[in-house]
Amino acid sequence: MRLHLKPGLGRHKLTKLTVAQVDALWQAKRKAGYKANSVRNMRAVLRKALGQAERDGLVMRNVAALSMPPRVPVEEGRTLTVEEGKRLLDAVADHRMGVLVLLALVFGLRRGEALGLMWNAFDSEARTLRVTHSVKRLKNRDRNATTKTRIVISELKTRRSRRTLCLTPELVEVIKRHKAAHNKERLKAGGDWTEHGLMFPTAFGNPSDPDTFSHLFSRLAKKAGLGHWHPHEPRHSGASLMLAQGTPLHVVSEVLGHASIAITKDVYGHLLEGDRRAATEAISTALLGKQPPVAPTDAEDTG
Repeated sequence: MRLHLKPGLGRHKLTKLTVAQVDALWQAKRKAGYKANSVRNMRAVLRKALGQAERDGLVMRNVAALSMPPRVPVEEGRTLTVEEGKRLLDAVADHRMGVLVLLALVFGLRRGEALGLMWNAFDSEARTLRVTHSVKRLKNRDRNATTKTRIVISELKTRRSRRTLCLTPELVEVIKRHKAAHNKERLKAGGDWTEHGLMFPTAFGNPSDPDTFSHLFSRLAKKAGLGHWHPHEPRHSGASLMLAQGTPLHVVSEVLGHASIAITKDVYGHLLEGDRRAATEAISTALLGKQPPVAPTDAEDTG
């Protein structure tokens, strides 16, 4: 607000602020070199402030909500092939975080979501696993804190991000075996264990550091002979593999927890070209039918 919005819009009277003036600010920020996502964050702050002003009757409409946010280019990133996925899972099979890597790849989980999976969200009878929490590293705003950041467990806020995953019998058994190993680890820690209900905590029950897991994942990928990989890339891989197996786009969107199917389409729509081509061929055949090849005429035979 102080660095961007007040200098850019402060000279305008609140009740006279227009959509065009707000749009002009976003364009100026983009020309000044600010990334699209940064400008979208500015818009979100202004939209929230004007939303409160609208509720208080200070303005008639929220011009920030009516302004056009800059488009954020979405990149798919690398994806693992089925063979590479198998090599990765073989390399992590005996690691305490191996099941986390498996679930992240199968369901395209975000790093924080995978680390935030809870035991009370696992139902072996119904064969479901609910995604309800995320582990994050946040800035420590406590002035008396000894560290600049802290690791927190936060509940997922949106309905689309809070979702239920359907498990196969094989995945249920894998999670049960992980539960047994988890219980042994808890007993070994004894009084040093801090219970948070997490499926993939540290050896003493605390939330796992997302950055530490990123370094671990990279080492495990190198161990599998895949080179350097970031834990966000299995998310892309999981989505691509689901689509390659014929999973409908709207189902993939729900599994990934995207805010809308439009986001899924923007990122992975190019993978559906084969489906679109098959659909066109199907309707074309239905309407036009397949015509038999035309036999050459005598004139064509004699050239």
